[in-house]
Amino acid sequence: MHIEWLRPTFSYTFLIVGEILFLLALLHMVYQRRTPTSMISWLLAIILLPYLAVPLYFILGSRKRVNSKTKSMFSLRSVKDLPLAEANPIDRVLRGNGIPGTTRGNRFELYADGVLAYTALMREIDKARECIFISTYIFNNDEVTSQIIKALIRKAEEGITVNLLLDSLGSFPLYCFQHPFKKLRQAGATVSFFMPILQMPLRNYINLRNHRKIFLFDRRIVLTGGMNLSAEYLGPLPDPRRWNDLLFLIEGPAVFHYLDIFASDWAYASGHPGTRNTRPGKRRKVKTPAMGCNTTPIALDTVPPDYGDTEIQVVPSGPDIDGDALFEALICAIYNATERIWIVTPYFVPATSLQQALIIAHHKGVDVKLITPYESNHFLANVVRSSYMRELMEAGVEVALYKGPLLHAKAILFDDSSAMLGSVNIDNRSLLLNYEVVSFAYSDSIISAVSGWMEKLLQDSQHEMKPAGTMQRLAENLMRIIAPQL
Repeated sequence: MHIEWLRPTFSYTFLIVGEILFLLALLHMVYQRRTPTSMISWLLAIILLPYLAVPLYFILGSRKRVNSKTKSMFSLRSVKDLPLAEANPIDRVLRGNGIPGTTRGNRFELYADGVLAYTALMREIDKARECIFISTYIFNNDEVTSQIIKALIRKAEEGITVNLLLDSLGSFPLYCFQHPFKKLRQAGATVSFFMPILQMPLRNYINLRNHRKIFLFDRRIVLTGGMNLSAEYLGPLPDPRRWNDLLFLIEGPAVFHYLDIFASDWAYASGHPGTRNTRPGKRRKVKTPAMGCNTTPIALDTVPPDYGDTEIQVVPSGPDIDGDALFEALICAIYNATERIWIVTPYFVPATSLQQALIIAHHKGVDVKLITPYESNHFLANVVRSSYMRELMEAGVEVALYKGPLLHAKAILFDDSSAMLGSVNIDNRSLLLNYEVVSFAYSDSIISAVSGWMEKLLQDSQHEMKPAGTMQRLAENLMRIIAPQL
């Protein structure tokens, strides 16, 4: 009898709690001023799978979180900004969003080959005399990273500061089984994991990942781009299966901004109780402990001198940056382009406004090209992107499907005036969710090098998609519903 009374009570309670959570989710969507596409996507999921979608919404549904448990928003410090009168229109939009202006006096080297990238990385590790700071999304345990770890152990044993920051989801196997880092830690290096997902998972927001790749040496040289640290990206010997990606070296004043970004990420992940460089009005202590980490802050007291003549602007994006400066800059650049927009990306699931801007650019006579893998390494992204790619092709935009090893590089050329290189894919996750960083380059030498690399990709690409049947087209278009969550 007692049990029979409990059953309806439990059922009604469960129903009421579910309705309350549904209303809270709906109010939160409205409060955040989400796009109609995003709201419809979440509402449909909640209606179809309410008891699964509602908890997922509260875990995955926010991106600009500011509370006592998340990484503080911060602002980059300006150094040696180019005069505004000489700035590219992209630069002006970024400055209007609080991003420091372009710096002149940088040296730049582009590596589009995994062997050259590996050689450059190991060379800079060997040359380091003060400190090595490395941040990456993926760090696999393989024959390539074992050599990297050995090189880092040698430097740590020499007394050089070695800080290694890995994303706990991207490097999940090593996050769970950290034995490969035992000797590195014993040598004095510090290994930290960004937002450890098994340590208070609801606090650490599995949806917001650190996708930045920043390899800093002695605070004066940075290697960055799209390459993670694993045999899939780079190695001492050629490998026909190795992914096609980019890494580039910067030496000069722009390196300070990469150091500033790393210092902010490291302070959060390592648990240093500092308040440096947070956005005015949001200054607070970071108290996120990380196993095996020290609490030594990274000094930001020296700007590297000039080493070249290239103009570079460093642009971070993500939950720790107020607003969407990078997204605005891309839209601005697309509408301002008069000659060409060439895009290289492994995952193409654009926001509606970006897709429409590309089609409008094509209609006004701009040479718009999308270079993307024939097949990506993620099945879901592979299916979802097809609808957007077909829409571009039907509008007359050239879509080139690269037939070589997986194309994982991320780059965009705007006319002959600017190139964007870094970790950002053309999808909602990269542009609106993850912690990312790119460099806009405004120098002819860089633009020429990137253009030549893209032309080679075009030569090895298929320039048409297989026709889609009625059911396939329906399925592809239906997948747009989940596109905002990818």
